[in-house]
Amino acid sequence: MKKLIMFALLAFAANTTFAGGTSTPFAAEKYSVVFKAKGSYESLREMVQIAIEGKGLKINSMNHTADMLDRTGKDLGATTQIFEGGEQFEFCSAQISRKMMEADPHAIAMCPYIISVYKVPGDQYVYASYRKPPQTKNPKLREALKELDSLLTDILKEATQ
Repeated sequence: MKKLIMFALLAFAANTTFAGGTSTPFAAEKYSVVFKAKGSYESLREMVQIAIEGKGLKINSMNHTADMLDRTGKDLGATTQIFEGGEQFEFCSAQISRKMMEADPHAIAMCPYIISVYKVPGDQYVYASYRKPPQTKNPKLREALKELDSLLTDILKEATQ
């Protein structure tokens, strides 16, 4: 398994160049953290999956967002292709989720976590993003959300290095 992961990492690195030579997020809207890379959609998608599973986390499901938009767009008469590929990984961390919900049971609304991987037509980059955790005045929840933000950033840094 380790050899497979190492092969995937090397193959991805050989085919991917990161914007600005770093894997830090670029300026995005206030609601999301977005990483961008040059390379194939499939390679970045696989690296995100490996990075999530490498943290010992189980992917609960995959949302095939680009496929859904293509399918429903036809029914709506829409002709614009929004994505060349676009999927979302849904997963959770029992440790972080427990801290969030012990601090505020209503934080259940923030689970599961979602990382999106997508390619925009005509754009040279492939993107991976997540929703920024909300601001809160609750200090215990704020600390748990800081851990969540660190986890998601670490996953995307690992996937894009």
